Amino acid sequence: MWYQQTLILSAKPRGFHLVTDELLGQMRELADIQIGLLHLLLQHTSASLTLNENCDPTVRQDMEQHFLRTVPENARYQHDYEGPDDMPAHIKSSLLGASLTLPVRLGRVELGRWQGIWLGEHRIHGGSRQIVATLQGE
Repeated sequence: MWYQQTLILSAKPRGFHLVTDELLGQMRELADIQIGLLHLLLQHTSASLTLNENCDPTVRQDMEQHFLRTVPENARYQHDYEGPDDMPAHIKSSLLGASLTLPVRLGRVELGRWQGIWLGEHRIHGGSRQIVATLQGE
């Protein structure tokens, strides 16, 4: 079986956000899969998807502080058409990536105990985000 849908994430401020429930809650067909794979593709170049800590929010805060120091907005970027956070957002997106492939078993995504799906919102005002979810399995 193959199934594909576009998931919509609500607009979020710059930072890292735990979005596991917001994403998976939109995927009713997930419950029908005994064994398979879920591929998530974020259709934006100024945000990212990653797996990380799902419990302590200070991990997300520390990650944001790290990226603000590592990829500063006040560097001399040529590409700044949409403001000073434009090019830094593209760099952060490339460093973290825009897709995840996750195993599915018995109708559930098989994440580790402390793993959750994060959206890295790298723009100050990024807006809602679209993710193409492709589910395959039996």
